[in-house]
Amino acid sequence: MSSLAERLAAARKQTETGAVPPPPPPPRGPLEADTAPSANGAAHADHDGGGRARTAPTSTSRVGSRRGNVEHERLEQLKHDVHTELLEQLGPQLYDANLDQADLDQRVRTVLAQLLSSQERPISNADRNRLTQEISDDILGYGPIEPFLRDADVTEVMVNGSESIWLERDGKLLKADAQFSDEAHVRRTIDKIVSRIGRRVDESSPMVDARLPDGSRVNAVIPPLAVDGSSLTIRKFAADPLTVDDLIAFGSISERAAGFLEACVRGRLNIIVSGSTGAGKTTTLNVLSSFIPEDERIVTIEDAAELQLKQEHVVRLESRPANIEGRGQVTIRDLVRNSLRMRPDRIIVGEVRDASALDMLQAMNTGHDGSICTLHSNGPRDTLARMETMVLMAGMDLPVRAIREQVASAIDLIVHQTRFKDGSRKVTHLTEVERMEGDVITLQDIFVYDHDAGFDHEGRARGFLRSTGLRPNFLEKMTHANVRVDPMVFAMDGLR
Repeated sequence: MSSLAERLAAARKQTETGAVPPPPPPPRGPLEADTAPSANGAAHADHDGGGRARTAPTSTSRVGSRRGNVEHERLEQLKHDVHTELLEQLGPQLYDANLDQADLDQRVRTVLAQLLSSQERPISNADRNRLTQEISDDILGYGPIEPFLRDADVTEVMVNGSESIWLERDGKLLKADAQFSDEAHVRRTIDKIVSRIGRRVDESSPMVDARLPDGSRVNAVIPPLAVDGSSLTIRKFAADPLTVDDLIAFGSISERAAGFLEACVRGRLNIIVSGSTGAGKTTTLNVLSSFIPEDERIVTIEDAAELQLKQEHVVRLESRPANIEGRGQVTIRDLVRNSLRMRPDRIIVGEVRDASALDMLQAMNTGHDGSICTLHSNGPRDTLARMETMVLMAGMDLPVRAIREQVASAIDLIVHQTRFKDGSRKVTHLTEVERMEGDVITLQDIFVYDHDAGFDHEGRARGFLRSTGLRPNFLEKMTHANVRVDPMVFAMDGLR
């Protein structure tokens, strides 16, 4: 095989001598005829079979287009060759777990600069910088999506096949001006992500949940399940997690409600954070967890470790899928049961979505007060219905009333969050779970989002979280933890 320099020299010579053959003219139908060129030779027209005239590009524009295409192809070939040469020189080092990431980054950029400088035909500084960044992103990062992962304003990256990349910015979906080279390029990127945490994705296991080093959540689905090419969804999490002050500044929650929630966490209430996909449940869970005192032992249980707790005494557990032989699976339910033997003061479950709901209820009812978890639902009442359904998934032949009694006894507060049409996320309900009345669990709203204010001229929600004026019954339970709440917190908001 010829060297990189020889291949590039041949490409340069071919370009300079104009040896690139022009594309053949398109075939003409029997009724098509050229019209005479105009006086300035700027354009000519053809007629299609229906007699309609169509304007053809000038010869000058065709030549310019061909030159542009040749230059683009030359740069793409240069990028491919330098990329290949870089892999040959640094291949083993790229996967050396003992090599510091900063050292690896420096070595890659040094070799890359040497390879680009050795080219016989110079390239512009703009092209050199672009090639350097693209190749570095491919080798050290995640290819064309790497710039979006670095962009703090992008909250989600969605890859729908090699040619379609979408972003969520400020709560709105936008199509990105980028794409992967082909399906194999997408698969290499997915493999790079999942292999770093010991996960795999192939035809026998075509779906995978993973995470990036910064905690961002990753979901990948490959063919044959993904019909139009591999799908990759990355929900980013800020390196510096949001605080309660940030949520207040964003309008996600009111200051009074935030103070009330802090008291509820310190008062060891069992709390469920509910909401739809993308409503911000994990962010709210992270904020609630930050209120836990430093002297308590916290055990977190997640499918993909996302929570970013600042306390010192935290034990983080992560579920594990089955291996290629179908063995070794460790579920959320297994981890919840095991956590009871770890002397936890608090158990935090990233998301309850299956029979682990039964074990979570058992933990809340057996002295592990102050536990927090999230689940998907459309509202506080639906949260209880989903909890019942997931308990039944455990296969225990329990009567519905017994399940509801367990739920009413275990759960104290539901924090429901909603994502609005304008892209904002807001807490819409702080609802107390009371007792059973007949076969129904009684709920009482403490704070409710007021939708009556409507939307402004830009479509942004103008409502706010207001107090209903009702005092929750769990205040007595909070006093046993030496936490008291100012009665004025529950005073009804005045007219605004």
